[in-house]
Amino acid sequence: MWGISPRVALGILTVIGVWALVWKGFALWKSAGKKQLVWFIVFLIVNTAGVLEIIYIFIFSKMQRKQKITPVKSKPKKSSKKK
Repeated sequence: MWGISPRVALGILTVIGVWALVWKGFALWKSAGKKQLVWFIVFLIVNTAGVLEIIYIFIFSKMQRKQKITPVKSKPKKSSKKK
């Protein structure tokens, strides 16, 4: 039909499937290790043939989360006056 035999098409789909499975497994492993539940669920649901997983592994997993900085309350200074 498109000039490709069913055997070649099956071979191409198999290669793409294995490619996606390897990247998905690695991304799931990293997101679980970092306790990032949202990313883990996205990888389970969305299939992008490894594209989203590669982007996550090389970009988003290396980004640091911004932590809330709470101001430290200073202790009142003791006076050095003797009574």
